Amino acid sequence: MKLIRTLMAAATALAVTAFVAPTFAADDPGPAAYAQALKGKRVMLVPLAMGFDLAQGWAHYLKKEVEAWGGTFETRDPNWVVDAGAQAITDAISSDTRPDVLIIHAPDLNSYSKLMKKAQAAGTYVILVDNPANFPADAFVGSDWDRLGQLEAEAAIKGCGENSSKKIGLVQGDQANSSSLYQYAGIMKVLDKHPDFKVVAKPDSNWDATTSRNVTTTMLQQNPDICSIIDFWDGDATGASAAIRDAKLDGKVFLVTTGGGEKAADCDKLNDGTYGAVVMTDLARQSGDMNAIIKFLLQSGQPAGTSHTYIYTLEKATTKADLKPDSCWDLKALQAEAAAK
Repeated sequence: MKLIRTLMAAATALAVTAFVAPTFAADDPGPAAYAQALKGKRVMLVPLAMGFDLAQGWAHYLKKEVEAWGGTFETRDPNWVVDAGAQAITDAISSDTRPDVLIIHAPDLNSYSKLMKKAQAAGTYVILVDNPANFPADAFVGSDWDRLGQLEAEAAIKGCGENSSKKIGLVQGDQANSSSLYQYAGIMKVLDKHPDFKVVAKPDSNWDATTSRNVTTTMLQQNPDICSIIDFWDGDATGASAAIRDAKLDGKVFLVTTGGGEKAADCDKLNDGTYGAVVMTDLARQSGDMNAIIKFLLQSGQPAGTSHTYIYTLEKATTKADLKPDSCWDLKALQAEAAAK
């Protein structure tokens, strides 16, 4: 009997060992295939400029991931000049170290279309970030600007309230950039359902804070009872907020904008009442989406120009009441992290 019990215990021990150490684990082909497809690949980001929070945030997260899998990450800085961006793309395509993936923040719907087609013909995948364009990129990652405009309009209506003047002012970007055009379309879709709310002014700022301040000053002089203003970007909404402050209308005009979700640019200004609501991009998640589609394309084996994927960033209108410790990302913290390496 004792012998039988001993043999049964030994059999059980062998069965447990076999279960926790399957023989197929050592043969997983994934890591080797992943490394072979990605190692040595080049990724380049060409934003509108490198001197603002979104571009710096994207670059941080892209560089961290690309270099981790053995690739090379580069940026080019057009510094808001369309011709400089076009030259950067041209140089990249013709270079001996042509990027395998080109990420472009398009200034408008059409300027870079021929160059992006040329890049794909050379074998480079093209990803559009933030701004759509009239071009079938391999992927678009960014905002659904029409939906974003709807969120802004809904926030403005709520900020005004039923007992307000129901007058709304818009400070648009320009009449060429897709984010401005689609944002406006979304705003008007919501306001068409609320005909008692009227747009009383809709000047362009050309994405400049000083211009935003000037046009908002004029808007408030002509319509001092405006209950809300929607400025199409937090980079120039600082100008609109200054005009509201100059007119001594703090707390009376509900300022709505959109931004990259950076702490100093958005959360701090929500917290101190400068902005009433901000539709913020989740930059870390958006950068993660870009990194994921880069890795997919490089492993897919499909030719550049044959994939057309859209990945829209989840967004909502955030107010001071919605703020949480992780509502925003901190550019200074990212810069400190990079400097410490």
